[in-house]
Formats: sequence, structure tokens, C-alpha cells
Amino acid sequence: MIRKSSFLLIGLALLSFAFICKKYFAADAPMSNQQTAFALPNRPELMRGVSWVAADSVTLEQLQALKQNNIEWISQTPFGWQAAYNSPEVRLNTRANRAYWGESDLGLINTTRQAKKLGIKTLLKPHIWLHDRTGKWLGDIEMNSEAEWQDWFRNYRTFILHYAQLAQQEQIEAFCIGTELHKPAVTHEQAWRDLIKDIRKVYSGQLTYAANWYLEYEQIKFWDELDFIGVQAYFPLTKKNNPTLKELKKGWEQHLPDLAKIARRYQKPIVFTEAGYKSTPDAGIEPWKWPERGAQPELPQAASTQAACYEAMFQTVWHQPWFRGMYIWKWYPRLRENRQYHGDFTPQNKPAAQILAQWYGKQ
Repeated sequence: MIRKSSFLLIGLALLSFAFICKKYFAADAPMSNQQTAFALPNRPELMRGVSWVAADSVTLEQLQALKQNNIEWISQTPFGWQAAYNSPEVRLNTRANRAYWGESDLGLINTTRQAKKLGIKTLLKPHIWLHDRTGKWLGDIEMNSEAEWQDWFRNYRTFILHYAQLAQQEQIEAFCIGTELHKPAVTHEQAWRDLIKDIRKVYSGQLTYAANWYLEYEQIKFWDELDFIGVQAYFPLTKKNNPTLKELKKGWEQHLPDLAKIARRYQKPIVFTEAGYKSTPDAGIEPWKWPERGAQPELPQAASTQAACYEAMFQTVWHQPWFRGMYIWKWYPRLRENRQYHGDFTPQNKPAAQILAQWYGKQ
């Protein structure tokens, strides 16, 4: 005859087992449409941003145009220079006579200070530029030995800490520790955790990393060390030219579960550190792809496709509980007066700019 105490012990064991299963398997369990993946406490102000294009100067009047479009943040991008994808050397060009003025230390500081006068905040987003690509891109950076990897991280540390210190000096509000460095980020997790600790010692603002939309943001393991998850959000939305708004929104909906899953797993909000569309009929097919030089598609049709892509993105993600803002690629301080059509990513002087301003003006 089994004693009551034995039943009690068995019951406790079953409860413990159920708790363990819930803890370890719930993070990857599929969510119903009614479940909330991750909700920001008292949802802070969204980052209503654009990627600022470096120029040879900047004026308050140029920055004022941002305020007129309800833009409150800019990202600024200085570069580190790497000879090839398998070269451990990362060089700094910080002087205005060796780089675009807007990408030099002087230009970054001046732009930041001018922006602050208007209440515009900055995300400083250093970027590696490969001189010799030979079919490679940033995500393919890979050294030939562990010793070379150590050299690369040592050089990258010098590069990124320079800008972290500049960000602290200028009280820049947010700092990006890397951009689309897929292989280095995924294969050397501990090196990045060590680097984040070093950056925290010299910089007190918000930290993120800008991960590529394709696989990288899902594979990175050090999101827990950062303040928000950065995604370069060039998700493909359709396979056809000039899609409808309904088709574009449906394209976005297939990506939302994966974004929500990462936000829930790390309990961190997501910011689109880049997002944007060309003003071309195929803008929603491969959003990351630059337009061909000299291409002149039918202007009204191209502009309306870009605008539809903007509207679909805002309607789909703006009110997601895990979403904390975006940086539209890209915004020029000034457009050439003699150029009637910009087929590239800027929304300026196009219907997309009105959509941006309307949504950025919402709470």
C-alpha cells in the first residue's frame, strides 16, 4: 500500500518536471496571434531616424529640414578601412584631409553639435569598408588563422574604441559597435563580449550592433549585453514589380514571427538600424540592392512603388510591441539642384517623404 507521502512526493516531482519543460522549451514555442512576444515597459519614445549622408559641411538650415519631417534622430557613419576580407589590418582615417569632411572627427563633432541645438539625437555607427572586395562583403570577413583573428580583433578594438571615446566626449546618445560583420560576430562570440565590456568602460550611452536581416540577427548570441537589437531591415517583400500595398504587407508578415522571437528570447527591443527602398518598380523584391547606374524607370510608377513600400512597413511594424524605431536609408543634407530624379534610396522630394513625416509624427 502506497503512503500518502509517496503520492505527495510524486506530485511534487511532476510539478518540477513541468516547470523545467516550460522554462527550457517556452522560448522557442510558436506563438498564437493573441500572444505578445515582448512589450516595452511604458514603451519609450521611438527612434524616428534617418541615415545622414556625410557632406563637406553642414548647416542648421539643412538639419532643420529634418525637424520639418518629424525626424528626431540621425545616424552618422565614419569608416574603418580594410584591404581585403582576409586581411587583419583595420585603418583609421579621422582627419578631414583624408576622408569626407562629414566622416572625419571634425565633421562628426560639428554635425552632432549642430543637431543638438535642434534637439536631434545621434546614433554613431562606425562601419568597415573593404577596399578589395573580389566578390566578398563585410559578412565574409574571415582570417586564415586564429593568430590573424586575434590581430583583427586587436585592430578592430582600436578602431571602435576611438569612436566610443568620441561618442562619450560629445555625449552622443547611442553607439553601434559593429555593422553586418556576420562571420566575425557569429564565430567569435567571446571576443565581442570582451569588446563590449571595454566599450562600456569608456562610453555610458546606449549600445547596439547592426545585424544583417538575412540569418545574422538570428544567429548572434551577445544581444543580452546590448541595450537594443539592431537589424538592417532590407527584408524581401515580393517577387513582382509594382506590387500592391496588400501584397507588401503580406510580405512583411512572414518576417514578423522571427523578429518577435528574438525580442522575446533576449527581452530586448528591436530597432531597424537601416531600412529603406529605392524609387524603382522592383523596390520590394531585393530592397538591399542598389539601383543600376543610369537607370531611369517611369517616374510616377517608381515613386508610387517606393511610397507603397514605406506605407506597408509603417503599417506593419510601427505598433509592434517589440519595435523601438528605425533609421531610413538615406537622407542627403542637400540634393543637387540640377538633378531632377534620384532613383536611389532617399525619400526626399518624393511621395515617400510625406509618408515618413506622417508616421514619424504619430505616437
